[in-house]
Amino acid sequence: MAVKIRLRRMGSRHQPVYRLVVADSRAPRDGAFIETIGHYNPRTDPATVEVKEDRAVEWLRQGAQPTDTVRSLLRQKGILARLAEAKK
Repeated sequence: MAVKIRLRRMGSRHQPVYRLVVADSRAPRDGAFIETIGHYNPRTDPATVEVKEDRAVEWLRQGAQPTDTVRSLLRQKGILARLAEAKK
């Protein structure tokens, strides 16, 4: 089973809020997921990003692949740097 860390769209029309979820790659964007590890609100200034760092690192160590957008958010929060440092 291929696992991805991706955004799940929430909120109403024209007011998106996203959750960072760990999901099977075959599941639809807003469908079944394994675990919620954070949230992202692009409508605030600056954008709000909250991530459970320990859970994100654990899933990345187990081989979960983040999407491009999630990879960018994790890089912003310094989680990818922390993971690379731990591998050394």
